[in-house]
Amino acid sequence: MQAITIDEFYKQVGKDDTESLLPAGINKEIGHFNIFNLEELIPRFKDDPGHMPYNRRAYYKISLVRGKNIAEYADKVIHIEKNALLFATPKIPYNWVPQDTDQAGYFCIFTGDFLIQSKSGAVLDELPIFRPGGYPVFQVTDAQANELELMFKKMQQEISSNYLFKYDLIRNYVMEVIHYGQKLEPLTTYNSAHNASARVSSLFIELLERQFPIASPQQKITLRTARDYADRLAVHSNHLNKVLKENTGKTTTEHITNRLIQEAKILLKQTDWNISEIAYSLGFEQLSHFSNFFKKQTSLSPIEIRAKIV
Repeated sequence: MQAITIDEFYKQVGKDDTESLLPAGINKEIGHFNIFNLEELIPRFKDDPGHMPYNRRAYYKISLVRGKNIAEYADKVIHIEKNALLFATPKIPYNWVPQDTDQAGYFCIFTGDFLIQSKSGAVLDELPIFRPGGYPVFQVTDAQANELELMFKKMQQEISSNYLFKYDLIRNYVMEVIHYGQKLEPLTTYNSAHNASARVSSLFIELLERQFPIASPQQKITLRTARDYADRLAVHSNHLNKVLKENTGKTTTEHITNRLIQEAKILLKQTDWNISEIAYSLGFEQLSHFSNFFKKQTSLSPIEIRAKIV
């Protein structure tokens, strides 16, 4: 699995006229931003059905998709019947597969630098919608999709304007869409860390996610057990387990196990690494230990999971 860069994205969609897709004045900006109308972009891919491989992207993407689709996000498959809003980060691989020819909508892409705190007032990876472990694919009603479409149209209109501060205005529009998406999540997902236990829980999740994605067979996670995380956070392992259970409903081991299984499925699905390499990268010194761990959690062996992948 590779991480698709901004340049590679433009090579995929631009064919022989990449320059025509670049927004005016973007080279003078901090970071990169662009917006696309799906109806205008889809014809470029009519002769290339494999144009959106299931990969990580080295940029952020927010999509309003109107049409019947299947979205693959991390190790989940989501069937979209009509309208959906998708938030994608560089940490998690994703793909969407149109199920018919009646497709419409918009998407914008941007780098982390484009929404740096000094420009947007937000720390991108601390925004709930981009927090690891979430489920940022939302099926929305026609009315909600219409509201969102207006927001994307504002971005598209502004990016073509000559207004000197247009990218500052576009940042506001992007943040408006982000807040719209965050309001679609249950309120309990976004409770602020107002106390010490919630803070410890938040730091644990951040520490866990920092170990991923695994980009090569030579990369190996450094924190593997509940004790490893407790030591790094300078708390007792029993205390860490207690606060995680209180704040998330899961124990330390359950969090670690779930994340390891998710990454294992991704690597089995999207790389040609042998299973010993995957086991090593996930912190297992013995292949048999990884196979037993994986089968205990999924009821299937790694070989069986890989064989099921079409």
